[in-house]
Amino acid sequence: MVSTAYDGFPGAVGVSRLTVYDWPTVEGLPGGGTPHLHLTCSEGYVVTAGRGTVQTLTASGFRETPLEAGTVAWFTPGTIHRLVNDGGLEITVVMQNSGLPEAGDAVLTLPRDRLTDPDTYADAVRIPSDAPEDEQARVARARRDLATRRFLELREATENGDPEPLAAFRRAAADLVRPRLDDWERRWADGAHAAAEATRAQLAALRGEDDGHLADAKVSATGPTATGRFGMCGRLAVYPGI
Repeated sequence: MVSTAYDGFPGAVGVSRLTVYDWPTVEGLPGGGTPHLHLTCSEGYVVTAGRGTVQTLTASGFRETPLEAGTVAWFTPGTIHRLVNDGGLEITVVMQNSGLPEAGDAVLTLPRDRLTDPDTYADAVRIPSDAPEDEQARVARARRDLATRRFLELREATENGDPEPLAAFRRAAADLVRPRLDDWERRWADGAHAAAEATRAQLAALRGEDDGHLADAKVSATGPTATGRFGMCGRLAVYPGI
């Protein structure tokens, strides 16, 4: 029998609070994040302060979506995305599959020689957590700038009518994450799938005039377990228990 109980955050999504980097970018924009894509997760932005844009690149082309306080924007797997900070941009990020985008479902637009295998890629994206903050910031900024240069190359090729560089990057990204798919499937089964099945069981119970699950109601709350972490697009306050 399917359980009517699911105690996780609604929809088995994850959330984090993001203050987008204000470091000037390699092409002279006032600030911005690191271009990357997700393989199995949609991601949403609830803009809470400031202004900027999210630049996206897909097989359909390049696009810029304006962001300001109150904007809600989202995109599906395979969308290369990059935040641009025009001033004070802060976002609550909503992530599918219990926050999987911050737990591995992300591949940065690094040069081809950094995408050859999972170990090479891991070395290229690692920010040393035991290093002084200034050193972490230096590594995060260098990583962002390296990925941005490749993003600009992919954008140029796509806009010039050559889809192969972008397709090749997608293939390389899929190859990199394939060894982790069993772990991701378990996360999905324990999260999004379990939440959907609980709803199905609740509907069935109510149709059968059984409201017993309502007696098991509970309230949960949490605060961030880490703040100021150097993420792909900015400094993060994270809630890994959600």
